[in-house]
Amino acid sequence: MRDKDILWPTDFSDTASHALGYAIDMANHYKVGLRILHVVDQPVADASYQLLIVTPEELAQSMEKAAADSMHKLLAQLDTSLHVETIIRRGDPVEEILTEAKDADVGMIVLASHGRSGLSHFLNTNVSEEIANKAICPVLVVK
Repeated sequence: MRDKDILWPTDFSDTASHALGYAIDMANHYKVGLRILHVVDQPVADASYQLLIVTPEELAQSMEKAAADSMHKLLAQLDTSLHVETIIRRGDPVEEILTEAKDADVGMIVLASHGRSGLSHFLNTNVSEEIANKAICPVLVVK
C-alpha cells in the first residue's frame, strides 16, 4: 500500500470533495500519486415512453463531457505537487471503482460516505459500503 497510488472516486459533490483532502493527505504522506475517478451512469431508456429527444448514447456522451468539464475545474483548483491522473468511465459506479482499483493496483481507495442509516440503509446499499466490502485494497470512508 505504501508505494501505490491513492484512488479517489468522485461524483463532484461537496461530500466527495471533503474526502479529497484526506486522499491528498494520504498520497502526500506515502509520496504516491493520486488517481481521480468519475463514473458516468449508463443512461437507460424504454422505447415505449419515447420521451427522449436524444439517444441514450448521445446522453451518455453529454454526461461524459460535463464530467470532463467538472474534472478540469477541479484540477484547476487543486494545489498539489502530486502526480495526478484523471479517469472518466461509464457504467455502474461500484463495478467501475472496483475495476479501476484492481487494474491500476492502487494502494488505497479514499471515498465519501453518504451516511445512510435505519430502514434506508437496509433498503438501499450505498456505494461506499459496497466498495468497503468488496475491495481488495484498504478503503478509507470519510464522513
